[in-house]
Amino acid sequence: MNKNHFVAIMAGGIGSRFWPMSRTNYPKQFLDILGTGKTLIQQTYDRFASFIPNENIYIVTSDEYVDIVREQLPNILPQNILSEPSRKNTAPCIAYISYKLNQINPKGSLICAPADHLITDQIAFKKVCLEALNFVSKHNALITLGIKPTHPNTGYGYIQFEQQSASDNVYKVKTFTEKPSIEIAKTFLTSGDFLWNAGIFVWQVKNIVHAFEKYLPEMHEVFAAEEQFFNTPQEQEAIERVYPLCTNISIDYGIMEKADNVYLIPSSFGWSDLGAWNSAYDNMEKDYLENAVAGENVVVMDASRNMVHINNDKLVVLQGLDHFIIVDTDDVLLICKREREQDIKEYVAEIKRSKGDKYL
Repeated sequence: MNKNHFVAIMAGGIGSRFWPMSRTNYPKQFLDILGTGKTLIQQTYDRFASFIPNENIYIVTSDEYVDIVREQLPNILPQNILSEPSRKNTAPCIAYISYKLNQINPKGSLICAPADHLITDQIAFKKVCLEALNFVSKHNALITLGIKPTHPNTGYGYIQFEQQSASDNVYKVKTFTEKPSIEIAKTFLTSGDFLWNAGIFVWQVKNIVHAFEKYLPEMHEVFAAEEQFFNTPQEQEAIERVYPLCTNISIDYGIMEKADNVYLIPSSFGWSDLGAWNSAYDNMEKDYLENAVAGENVVVMDASRNMVHINNDKLVVLQGLDHFIIVDTDDVLLICKREREQDIKEYVAEIKRSKGDKYL
């Protein structure tokens, strides 16, 4: 394994679209959403541990989840679990690990990846990551992995790239487009020069720090002012001072859509961002009536195309429902039409207004 290769697994989100299974105090990255026997963050760690040295694997998470990370990933070095005092989106999260590593190994190459994505082809994923790490070690480049689309999905961002390659399987990025309408998504798919944005990034540490200095100068200033305390016992106190001064902004908006050295590697490795229950449905085994069932005691009678997630201790008899999401936890039962899954965030907001935080 190459000691100049690092990974930051971003694990601070709350996964509200997977409510009621995903809760504020125990979100989806720490759950076994698909019933595989491993949580999403455990699968992500295992994926990177096959080619990144263990001492170079970092987890960036909210301070309230540090104990969960320690419990689920006992092999992670305690000092490699970075605690964010507040949620400020991906730019501050990536700045934190980047400025920290810039003191340790500025020539190091860093992968930044979410903790809650599904990747089924581990071999293809490793191959693409190593290609990206090799490219950024030789070029001043910010790489994003683009997924070859299989259908006109309106829930993903899209990346347009130049058809002439800059290197083997590496292409210059032309434009980023946020979640499009179905008509535009169909046009993107037909054109052949748009890919889904996987939200997985690769770059040399020194180059992303330079990008912060150029495109997010205010954020650069607050991290640079405290970087003398990184990798010292005063690091957490420094981060407590930094985060309140940071803008809540994604790395896509803050840097990737502005920079002129952004490249893309077209990829196919069985990727899903597992953003909501329908994506879980798509990636689970189905019965002969196309029901995806997680739960050992679910009896299905004349019901089809449902996404069902039930505690193993409870017997559930399901009859007559078609195309529904049914999720049962100790204190919440959700029954929702699958085509309305994007409204779950609104339901959660209404529950917060009417019932407080008890069920969130």
